[in-house]
Amino acid sequence: MIKLYIKQKVFTIGDKYNIFNEQGQVEFTVQGEIFTFGAKIHIYDATGVEVYYIEQKLFRFLPEYNIYSGNNLVATVKKELSFFRPRLMIRSQFGDYTVEGNLFGMDFAILCNGIALGEIHKAWFSWGDSYELIVNNDDDVPLFCALVIAIDNCIHNENR
Repeated sequence: MIKLYIKQKVFTIGDKYNIFNEQGQVEFTVQGEIFTFGAKIHIYDATGVEVYYIEQKLFRFLPEYNIYSGNNLVATVKKELSFFRPRLMIRSQFGDYTVEGNLFGMDFAILCNGIALGEIHKAWFSWGDSYELIVNNDDDVPLFCALVIAIDNCIHNENR
């Protein structure tokens, strides 16, 4: 089990996040492009190598984001029509995921075939958005970081 902390940088132009491990070391940085139509977000590892790229699909009734590794589409996060609480569909080359919990409050679990593979918990009372990400498998860490950023954009930034 890996715990990471996602902290949005405040007072910056564009989306910027640092993703820290439990020792406070930066594992990933997240940088959004500015002056673009739709969100375009890059996720870099600690050495500065891009691991994922997130792109908002434009001209959709509901928010939809594609996650790429290089030129390969890895996953799609799409908000589904629902009346009382947000629902997301996540399709990936690793399988389809479901999200259960409180999406408005960003306190939920990511499941595959009913098995919880990760959890996200929003930290309230902090500058900018801050989250605790718990991932059960080391290999899923970069993808789950990308999923959290895409989910956050789906739920909270859809009106940009």
